[in-house]
Amino acid sequence: MIDLEFLERLITAIDESSLDSIELERGGTRVRLSKTPEQTVTVGAAPVQAAAAPAAPAPAVASSGGGASSGAAEAPPPADSHLVDVTSPMVGTFYRAPAPDAPPYVDVGDSVAEGATLCIIEAMKLMNELEAELSGTVAEICVDNAEPVEYGQVLFRIDPS
Repeated sequence: MIDLEFLERLITAIDESSLDSIELERGGTRVRLSKTPEQTVTVGAAPVQAAAAPAAPAPAVASSGGGASSGAAEAPPPADSHLVDVTSPMVGTFYRAPAPDAPPYVDVGDSVAEGATLCIIEAMKLMNELEAELSGTVAEICVDNAEPVEYGQVLFRIDPS
């Protein structure tokens, strides 16, 4: 059996390296971790749909034409839009606030500075703060609180002007 602490250290090591995936067997348990989405992890004999290895708490930011579309909740912006998409760097659960009774990190219309926390994505029982990579105004929040998100899914649209 692989203990949780070892697995967490392994995830961190993979995240900080240039490796895309790793597979290992220890004590009769086989685990495969991958940064790319839609991979499977086999524990014992039962394959399980897995989350991509948690990335650093920095969002993937793409121009309005980029990013992967994976959910009906996200609507692509108009082609002439100057908004910047903030996409999910991992598969997990999206939380707008640090606790259920706390106010959300940001609302539509709020100004955000580079490095400000936008949300939390819970992946594999780890809470990952997602920080803004640019300053601007939150123009749209594309996901509801406590909803599952996919890698590359648009979470926020930021107006950098």
